[in-house]
Amino acid sequence: MSRTMVIAGTGSGAGKTTVTLALMAALKEKGYVVQGFKCGPDYIDPTYHTAVTGRPARNLDSWMTDEGTVREIFVRGSAGADISIIEGAMGMYDGKSPLSDEGSAAHISRIVNAPVLLVVSVESMARSAAAIVKGFQLFSPGVRIAGVIANKVGSDGHYRLVREAIEHECGVPVVGYLKREASIDIPERHLGLVPSIERGELRPFFAKLGQLAAAHFDLDRLLELAVGEALVCEPKLFAHREEPRGIRIAVAKDAAFHFYYPENLELLEACGAELVTFSPLAGETVPAEADGLYIGGGFPEEFAERLAGLDDVKASIRERVRSGMPTFAECGGFMYLTEAIRDTQGRTYPMVGLIRGVVTMQTKLAALGYREVAGTERNFLLGSGETARGHEFHYSTFQPADETEMESSFAYRSKGRLGTKVEGFASGSLVAGYTHVHFASNPAMAARLLQACERYRQVRQS
Repeated sequence: MSRTMVIAGTGSGAGKTTVTLALMAALKEKGYVVQGFKCGPDYIDPTYHTAVTGRPARNLDSWMTDEGTVREIFVRGSAGADISIIEGAMGMYDGKSPLSDEGSAAHISRIVNAPVLLVVSVESMARSAAAIVKGFQLFSPGVRIAGVIANKVGSDGHYRLVREAIEHECGVPVVGYLKREASIDIPERHLGLVPSIERGELRPFFAKLGQLAAAHFDLDRLLELAVGEALVCEPKLFAHREEPRGIRIAVAKDAAFHFYYPENLELLEACGAELVTFSPLAGETVPAEADGLYIGGGFPEEFAERLAGLDDVKASIRERVRSGMPTFAECGGFMYLTEAIRDTQGRTYPMVGLIRGVVTMQTKLAALGYREVAGTERNFLLGSGETARGHEFHYSTFQPADETEMESSFAYRSKGRLGTKVEGFASGSLVAGYTHVHFASNPAMAARLLQACERYRQVRQS
């Protein structure tokens, strides 16, 4: 027996993140061990989940990885938990394409055989809420909507009308509600949000959500609805684990650099690596014992002035990369390795300087969406003719110092909804770019990083 529930919404803004965090907080307060998951490539919601549950949240993405890998990640992440709560993305049926469920919360629910708790914003409606639920029930018979949460309820009387209509017409229980209340709106996803979560500034907010769920959700019924047969899958992604090989990879980990898929790090460990974390923001240089370097995504622009002033850190990265140390940098890490970051006020802050060009911040999104990246002959992680999957999400653009130079040194050909473009930078032992790559889409990338680190270690010791 296991307990699993997918929290899906009728669309973005329906309140699924609020309901997810409220339920997590309430169950955690009652003593349950709660494991959080997020459908799709989002990093911010898993950061919320981790802060509330105390367990690292994971992404379940049926476009970046195949169904077997989704199951394996789910089973691996759920170990030791009393209940696994999977937050959807956008609307319940929204995924990679408008013509299929691929990548959607509905698709994930089928893959892991989990019931769905549908969050419906019922503002300014009563019986019409039942029509919405009925439509979601009939749209895909393979999806099990086990219950409904009514969000943005005007009053207790309003809730009774909505509940009676849905239960009568749809045959599923309405197991709770949240009223229209500005103080429980999820904070705007500004660029400093994740650091504020990590500093603990949102703990009172999470606690309030938990109190509201305890008061207005039927938690016992929700736990009953979540009960099902434990999912069993044959490990493939982590079927083989090598003994530690004495190879150490430095991983930048702090408020400026913290976006990593857990599986990326775990696959490196499965290949025999020892991960050593360090904080560029705290003035820590690349560990002397490191044989490789991984700088993930995050918000270096939020700390640009401080990062710019840490000359010893920047020098340590430059020296080690130029000495041939294998290095992989994604999004925020890529930005950090350029010559400078220019903020929206026009102020310019010098960065590491390994990649010739300047990153410029803007107030609107510069890129968002899934990417399939094809490697090049100069990319030691992803060779010519090979592909991996990932996503882009950033508010900045990169202007190379020399366009001609960049045309001969890009890391990937990146294919997205709007076509194919060249992206990133690769030269010798350095691969960097805006794309967040999921190693589970091509596990050979992790193995190649280890192999390159091993060669570098041998050269250093000779």
